[in-house]
Amino acid sequence: MPLPQPDDLTSLVLRTDFGDEGAWDAVRAALDSAGEYAHATYVSELRFAGVDVDALMAEEAAADEAEQIVYMFLADAATMKNPGHPLLAVDLADEPGRTFRVPARWFPDISANLSIANMDFAEFADAADGSGTYRGFDGR
Repeated sequence: MPLPQPDDLTSLVLRTDFGDEGAWDAVRAALDSAGEYAHATYVSELRFAGVDVDALMAEEAAADEAEQIVYMFLADAATMKNPGHPLLAVDLADEPGRTFRVPARWFPDISANLSIANMDFAEFADAADGSGTYRGFDGR
């Protein structure tokens, strides 16, 4: 079954941790309040509970080319537990499986630039700090 498709000019945010509904609500609220426009297509389907990057890459590789997506963001256990709600950004096309974390405050910038192909996934991943977290190009 192909991965869900994001709405136009938004990025797919796929929930993989279902342990705390309030945490999921807080993640969505943090992402929605981080920018002026909608930047996320939220998917909360139990079939993705606990799914890892390898499984998502396999599912994406099996999809028809027209149904494939280039990148996605996972709302995993780390996202739910951390107050900054850092999503796990996942490259599914250029360097499949490459990841970095992105706190909610930076999500709108990344989503906007990736959704219109203004920038590549690697540009953001290369700017991640030593912990693998993107904190803007100036590292703040």
